[in-house]
Amino acid sequence: MTMTIESPRSQTPAKKRTNWEKWGWVYMRVSGVLLVVLVFGHLFSNLMIGDGVHAIDFGFVGGKLSNPFWMVWDTLLLWLALIHGANGMRTIVNDYVSRPGLAKAFKVALFLSAALLILLGTFVIYTLDPCPAGADPSLVASFCSTR
Repeated sequence: MTMTIESPRSQTPAKKRTNWEKWGWVYMRVSGVLLVVLVFGHLFSNLMIGDGVHAIDFGFVGGKLSNPFWMVWDTLLLWLALIHGANGMRTIVNDYVSRPGLAKAFKVALFLSAALLILLGTFVIYTLDPCPAGADPSLVASFCSTR
């Protein structure tokens, strides 16, 4: 009878799976820090510069969204905030919903609503026309050439 000792290296390595909970945790921390910067930058530019809250109207928003810098800024704010919020809600579902079928339904609803809001918000940011053709000149932004 011959006895052999197997080397631990001779065993096939187990497949490594992605730890989604860890990456969700990391995302919440990183996006939280970025969101603080984005939100306070947004508030400062809208409320502290110029006439403050009294200047915010369709023309102000249209003018801001005609600038590529603010388009990217608002897109980052939208995407990070919605994914951050949906991930937080997913964590709450994981912690408090004990029935697997109901938990899955809530998570699907969260995913679909976040995806829909991201798509619609991004669509508005990149397609808003502050100077629509044929509009009443008193209603369009001051920078429009319809006057």
